Amino acid sequence: MVDISNRTPVLEIKNVTKTFGSTAALNNICFELLPGEIHAVAGENGAGKSTLMKIIDGIHQPDSGDIYINGQKVVVSNPLMAQKLGIGFVHQEIALCTDVSVAENIMMAKINHSTGWFVDYKALYREAYDVISQLADIDPKQKVLNLTISNQQLVEIAKALVLDCKILILDEPTAALTDQETEILFSIMQSLKAQGISIIYISHRMAEIFEQCDRVSVFRDGYYIHTKQIDKTTPQAIIQSLVGREIDNLYPLKFAGTVESGPVILDVESLSDGRRFNDINFKVYQGEIFGVAGLIGAGRSEMVQGLCGLRKKHTGILTFNGQVVKITGYRDSIEQGIVYLSEDRKEEGLFLELSILSNVSALKLEQISDHGLINKDKEFEQAQTLTSKLNLKSGSLYHKVSSLSGGNQQKVALAKILSVNPKLIILDEPTRGIDVGAKTEIHQLIRDLANAGIGIIVISSELPEIIGLSDRVMVMRESHQMGLLVGEQITEHNIMHLASGAEKWPLDAAQA
Repeated sequence: MVDISNRTPVLEIKNVTKTFGSTAALNNICFELLPGEIHAVAGENGAGKSTLMKIIDGIHQPDSGDIYINGQKVVVSNPLMAQKLGIGFVHQEIALCTDVSVAENIMMAKINHSTGWFVDYKALYREAYDVISQLADIDPKQKVLNLTISNQQLVEIAKALVLDCKILILDEPTAALTDQETEILFSIMQSLKAQGISIIYISHRMAEIFEQCDRVSVFRDGYYIHTKQIDKTTPQAIIQSLVGREIDNLYPLKFAGTVESGPVILDVESLSDGRRFNDINFKVYQGEIFGVAGLIGAGRSEMVQGLCGLRKKHTGILTFNGQVVKITGYRDSIEQGIVYLSEDRKEEGLFLELSILSNVSALKLEQISDHGLINKDKEFEQAQTLTSKLNLKSGSLYHKVSSLSGGNQQKVALAKILSVNPKLIILDEPTRGIDVGAKTEIHQLIRDLANAGIGIIVISSELPEIIGLSDRVMVMRESHQMGLLVGEQITEHNIMHLASGAEKWPLDAAQA
């Protein structure tokens, strides 16, 4: 482990604050990175980790505060300046040029800095191979679009390695990697550390943090909490620091009684696509809200997309209201009464430049049509009925959805899926980007739908939301279900243990 005494930090963050509109993403943050250390940064989604890294990399500029590199105050005005300062950033979101070769992606910075008229591709492929071969057997000549997601992640890492950086930021680097690829990455990290390169390692995974890192800093709700030496703390202590919040009256009363005593709406057996979700088994009972928790890359969204035909699956038996059903596409899912609300409402859930009317009716136009033509009276009546029930605040149903607040946009998205009279609703991040007042309304709407007999599956990265809403919670990790939590077992501590792999859950994890 790194001895923190008598070390001059290679990077210091002093009193950095960053706001986006009325939201404070970072509040007076301080952080330091020592030479030749692997420093973990841990925190729940929205804690401020990625925002801080983007400030270090010059993607965002702080509202206030200072950055020091090797004791010298610097202004990181853009990512190119960050590269010149010796900072490399491997983003969680893969950002490669998919239509060109692996080599061109890896050596892109060198190509951009070249003053020659022509590219020496023979030398380019050779240099790229020397780097990528450390990570995997990937042909540097093939196009990136032909690679798996995990190999694309390795290309991202190779891009950073060729920059000769002194500070390397890795944001959830193992989320898309196999176990073997992860071990190779860890070996390279330790080699870089031995060369004096400092690494900021962002991860939720306690096992990785405690195996690979020297220190860990905890962030929560935009605030820096503390930094601990790995050999002087425990996974349990770090998880407790990550939590630090109480459930309040944001959430309605849960199901009264034992949910398993009611009728089964959905029975999922052996659902798998062989990659992003494997051997998933669970039941959804009438009257309950069934929560699905897990870290980024766990396969939560992919699993429910496979369930409702938005993603291909290889195996799986779905029994819906007592009947085995075959769902090969989303149209089949809608016809059965199973609907899905995407986590990205702006890109996948709504037509922002169309009216509220058009959005509400879009899922099944035949309901408001006569002889192939839309009946405007039926369309208006349907939208008015549904948006009134959801307490939508808008000047007119003819207004564009883009003119609404985030909370009201989400209500339009809910009205859209309710227009087909669903029997099961899957909600992926139902309150992302919504203010507290609107969240309370959405939470009550979800509980009212469950009380009305509609099956509800909720995915959320906000642990208080999963705990406050759900009657039962299935936790996923790395494409597999890790266990089922019921009643008083549903705590942030238990969810984080299952999701991060900090220790084996005492229950039979296969039974969900």
